[in-house]
Amino acid sequence: MQLRQLEYVTALARERHFGRAAAACHVSQPSLSGGIRALEEELGVPIVVRGRRYAGLTPEGERVVAWAHRLLADAEGLREDLAAMRGEVTGRLRLGAIPTALPIASQFSAAVAAVHPGLAVTVLSLTSREIERRLGEYEIDAGITYLDNEPIGGVRTIPVARERYVLYVNADDPLAKRRSVTWADAAALPLCLLTPNMQNRRIIDAAFTTAGAAPAPRVESDDIVPLWEHVAHGRWCTIGPTSWIEGGALPDEIVAVPLTEPEVEKEIGVVVPDRDPLPTITRALVDVARGPA
Repeated sequence: MQLRQLEYVTALARERHFGRAAAACHVSQPSLSGGIRALEEELGVPIVVRGRRYAGLTPEGERVVAWAHRLLADAEGLREDLAAMRGEVTGRLRLGAIPTALPIASQFSAAVAAVHPGLAVTVLSLTSREIERRLGEYEIDAGITYLDNEPIGGVRTIPVARERYVLYVNADDPLAKRRSVTWADAAALPLCLLTPNMQNRRIIDAAFTTAGAAPAPRVESDDIVPLWEHVAHGRWCTIGPTSWIEGGALPDEIVAVPLTEPEVEKEIGVVVPDRDPLPTITRALVDVARGPA
């Protein structure tokens, strides 16, 4: 069994197309197909449902893919661990963060890079469900997401912040001078919110339900930047966590007003696969998240 064969299998499972999988692995389609067939012969099980086109994986193939993700991650972890023994922490940290936690992610990635200059970082904006899936398939090394709302299983958690939800309005809006706004009153405002597939939105919807209100957002986006732009350049409002203020990424034209009745707080933290030992790159992030001993 060769690692390259496992890479072929995981690429095919991800791309669901022989040609795209071959391109992702930088080999010809016959090479990829031949490698997978050789792995099938070695393991004595069919991995791919045979047909003129890709028709999916067999049940045995699904199991092979799960093991392949783990074995490939362990092989990469071994390389990183040996490099660390030479005093080098190199490679690429793949960090997934829910959109509302991107300011926190940028702080952590900068801190990790400062401690380990040879380490590159990729930060991906993902939903909490995508973070859970990609951690399980070893496509990311760590995530930043909610810990006490729809918690993820099979992970270790490091709490880093408790966030309050506030109303963000244009600085010229009369609401900017208010000491607070109730969720019921906020429901009647021209709101722009994240899309319903985002956990942030589900938290917001639950708060409105608790307040007995049913908002009708005028604008929805799967990215927080368009929300900021609508508030900064129009008479829109949005709702988000206080980390937007603390992260320093919020435009100057936007003011935060506390939301009450109810007051909503959620815990944000780093999640990493529950593995032992943790890969060197993942440990580097965990050390930063935990702070000084």
